[in-house]
Amino acid sequence: MKPIKNIDIIEIPKITDPRGNLAIIEKEVLPFAIKRVYYLYDVPSTSFRGGHAHKEQKEFLIALSGSFEVSLTDGKQKQTVTLNKPNVGLLIGVGIWRELENFSSGAVCLVIASDEYDENDYIRNYDEFIEYKNQSS
Repeated sequence: MKPIKNIDIIEIPKITDPRGNLAIIEKEVLPFAIKRVYYLYDVPSTSFRGGHAHKEQKEFLIALSGSFEVSLTDGKQKQTVTLNKPNVGLLIGVGIWRELENFSSGAVCLVIASDEYDENDYIRNYDEFIEYKNQSS
C-alpha cells in the first residue's frame, strides 16, 4: 500500500550533549509559521483524542514523553504512525482525518499548529469528512 500524501515524518535537529540533548524547531524545520502550540497529557491508555480533520490548518505532532499511535486516513488510504521519540514529529497536512490512541503512561503529545483555533476549520464527523473529500476531489 502506498503511503498517504500530505503527511510526513520529520526528524527534528538536535544537539547531543553529555548533559542532555537539545532539540530545536526553527523556521527551516516546519513548512509553516507557528500560530498555536498546545499539548495533551494524562490521557488514559484506553482513551483516544483527535477524531477530526482540518480544512486549512496543518499540525506537527511530537511525543515529548512516552508514546502513542496516530491513525490517519485521507478517505481512501489508511496509515498508522507510532510516535515515541522527542526528536521525531509527524507533519499532518490539510484534509487528513486523525485519531490518537494507545497512550503510554506519562505520554505527552505536543501539537504545533499553523493557525489559531477556529471551530469552522474542523470536520468532526467522519461521514462529513468523506463527503468533504469527495467534493474536493
